[in-house]
Amino acid sequence: MVSARDDVFVTVRELRERIASGDPVVVLDVRWSLAKPDGEQAYLAGHLPGAVYVSLDDELTDHRVAGRGRHPLPSGTDLQAAARRWGVRKGVPTVVYDDWNRAGSARAWWVLTAAGVDGVRILDGGLAAWTAAGEGLHSGRFTPESGDVDVVHDDLYHGALRTLTAEQTQSGVDLLLDARAPERFRGEVEPVDPVAGHIPGAVNLPSTQLLSAEGTLLPDARLRALLADRGVAGGADVGTYCGSGVTAALAVAGLAAAGVDAALYPGSWSEWASHPDRPVAKGEH
Repeated sequence: MVSARDDVFVTVRELRERIASGDPVVVLDVRWSLAKPDGEQAYLAGHLPGAVYVSLDDELTDHRVAGRGRHPLPSGTDLQAAARRWGVRKGVPTVVYDDWNRAGSARAWWVLTAAGVDGVRILDGGLAAWTAAGEGLHSGRFTPESGDVDVVHDDLYHGALRTLTAEQTQSGVDLLLDARAPERFRGEVEPVDPVAGHIPGAVNLPSTQLLSAEGTLLPDARLRALLADRGVAGGADVGTYCGSGVTAALAVAGLAAAGVDAALYPGSWSEWASHPDRPVAKGEH
């Protein structure tokens, strides 16, 4: 029986066996971090066999869109062209991975899944788990055959996964989780956006707390306990946000693995804080 966790995450062992058996799989390398958003050189130096590099800033974001935060979602037309360029195919599973806190892979998982692509999963533990298992890397660029996947063009991101507008963060959910680091939530520091603080009423659940010391998703019991501690229980309608909709995608993925269908506020704090009339909270609450 496939669990909710297995719908979202794939283990190194599962991926290794699939590659070794020759069963088709699309592997996407989505290395990205706040400090180093361009992961292409790291990809070229060493990546999983058959992996294609995906630029979070250039291909999973549309910077032409104004007023939607630092990482606006790409259009359906652009995403479909990119996914076909990456070799994403109908009926073939896609595995996404990264090397920093599952941020890049979670963004790719969310964008592709929300756009109607089936069978996308995050490599649990990322690149570090792959190498820790003794698996090798390939260098250089891998160019796949063109894919044939179709994505939703109309009303994109209002289908397979739920989204929130700024207004809905205040009235559209029972619980709003802020996936940023505690010091950013409290408004003590803000290294990226012009205003420090958080959306009033939000509860802090840093996305990194969903991960073990090895970078894998917490075991089920610990994950459920963490979510319950933050008020996720009893069918509550949950929303998530972060700085710009990237690390909050991991919160959505972790919640999905626990059987909770959470909504993402894609613009997140970078959109919220860009409007001076919106209220800002600081401190623990």
